Amino acid sequence: MEKLRETLKVKKERAILVAAVLRGSQNGDDLVELTALAESAGAIVVDRFQQKISRINPSMYIGTGKAKELAERVRRFKADVVIFDNDLSPAQIRELEKILKVKVLDRSELILDIFATRAKTRQAKLQVELAQLEYTYPRLTKMWTHLERVAGAGGGTSAGAVGGIGTRGPGEKQLEVDRRLVNRRITDLKKELAHIDERKLREITGRKSKFKVCLVGYTNAGKSTLLNKLTYSSVFVEDRLFATLDTRTRKWVLERGVDVLLSDTVGFVRNLPHQLVASFKATLEEAVNADLLIHVADVSNSDVLGQIEAVNQVLEEIGCTDKSVLLVLNKLDIVKQKGKLEMLQTLFPKALCLSAKRAVGLEQLKRGVLDEYKGEELLLKIVSRQSNGKVQHFLRAFGSVIQETYADSAVQIKVRLGSNQLAELKRLHPVSVEIIQN
Repeated sequence: MEKLRETLKVKKERAILVAAVLRGSQNGDDLVELTALAESAGAIVVDRFQQKISRINPSMYIGTGKAKELAERVRRFKADVVIFDNDLSPAQIRELEKILKVKVLDRSELILDIFATRAKTRQAKLQVELAQLEYTYPRLTKMWTHLERVAGAGGGTSAGAVGGIGTRGPGEKQLEVDRRLVNRRITDLKKELAHIDERKLREITGRKSKFKVCLVGYTNAGKSTLLNKLTYSSVFVEDRLFATLDTRTRKWVLERGVDVLLSDTVGFVRNLPHQLVASFKATLEEAVNADLLIHVADVSNSDVLGQIEAVNQVLEEIGCTDKSVLLVLNKLDIVKQKGKLEMLQTLFPKALCLSAKRAVGLEQLKRGVLDEYKGEELLLKIVSRQSNGKVQHFLRAFGSVIQETYADSAVQIKVRLGSNQLAELKRLHPVSVEIIQN
């Protein structure tokens, strides 16, 4: 049998998309998202094939009859690859490839492939390679002999080398060799990423004195465009899934004297492979350590509610359930469905509507973030030395001064100030701070 899986890339290949949906389950995307994923990977979608099933066939996921029908479509459309919108077991992929005579990919493998083509920095490349190998490891069979190249086996002294004392027994199977290679490479990648993660976490920890805002959302929701508009930056933007994988952080000036750190993160997607979530832990730490999350949702997408839920699930998985979240309904300028915006505003009354591309609603977003930055308004009585000009300047810049009383060398100030500014105020060493009302 031809080695169908020698190449994982689907670039410029003719693809047939397949979705097997269990009866009674909610799945209304009609392969729209899988089409976008396949096209993002460079495939040409030549046909779509959907089937409602009562139960999952353990040997091929779909029934034998449907598999034969799919094989006929493969011949008719001269397809090179069949991509399932389901996660398949190694045995199911093997049996399907026997019948279809072309390469079969599942949803997770397709997403991993896209990430591999998008990775630019050293960290992103290592993260994607680790995710791919952890996905691959339990799926190793004799057809995976090409993984020697992935694992980097070379001579007897290379990191991926096999053999040597204690390993040169008679007739070691290729499968065992492949597994050892992959396992060793996974160990090496985790060590290298651990060092990068430590540096990344030190960077994030070093920003403790700054208020940190993080953009999260479904892939292609407009996060990078919003980052550019708010911070006058020029980070890479393209209308495709997973256009960028690396976190970018920029200074965002909310008003005179008030600036925060705004970070963009890798986009999420429905059923994001857990290997990617684990591998991109350091990248997602930006969200974990943020003071405020801005959840950007594409209001023009037909499945915007499903996308919002998918993002919430990933946030829960990485431990962000206790974070303050500001929901932003983006792309209001291209909403076509009548009444959709009103329906979403009813479901999410605190959500902000804007168009990052047209720079509409950005001031409202700034005010919303500024309110979060300041926190609950408190009425305070501050006593400070008259010579401590820093305290007086701070209160005038960040609060609303109601009354000032001077006596001897001290000044008593009654002021309205956000609760989040209390810690910064105390670092300026006033004589006393008393909360009158909250």
